[in-house]
Amino acid sequence: MSFNFKKLKISDIILIEPESFNDERGYFFENYNELNFNESGITTKFVQDNFSYSKKNVLRGLHFQKNPKAQAKLVSVLKGEIFDVAVDLRKNSSTYMKWVSEILSEKKHNSLYIPEGFAHGFYVLSDSAYVTYKVNSHYSPEFASGIVWNDMKLNISWPTSEPILSIKDQNLLSSKDQGYDFNF
Repeated sequence: MSFNFKKLKISDIILIEPESFNDERGYFFENYNELNFNESGITTKFVQDNFSYSKKNVLRGLHFQKNPKAQAKLVSVLKGEIFDVAVDLRKNSSTYMKWVSEILSEKKHNSLYIPEGFAHGFYVLSDSAYVTYKVNSHYSPEFASGIVWNDMKLNISWPTSEPILSIKDQNLLSSKDQGYDFNF
């Protein structure tokens, strides 16, 4: 089995495309292989798998956890298609407050590796989406935070202007109104 690891415009964000074996029965592919990932430079040890189901037009995010509970993520779509976004929150980074996006889907079997120090969110393009993501740090509500999806400073080109949001996500602050330091 093999993977294609592609660095995006923010080089720490990596698009992962697995080799897929297809026949009349369906398909098979590896979504994660520690040896292959380590060889590519992704040495993150994942400790928790999360799963979400969302309907069309749902936007989740932009979420992250502050230090010392910052999370790296490996995001994949089991069914459907999403517009996935990562925002660099690392103050000392040359890409600080920049974002990248990628379409993740069940048809492509692709995944996105997002290291610690990034906010993450996604918008559901298909009728529904089943999304799974591995994280390297357990969920810690006291360190959980986020930035409002339509933050003016970030100016993310979401494929919608009227997403369906949770109450929590509706109440997230803008990046300029955050009262903490984004050092990761």
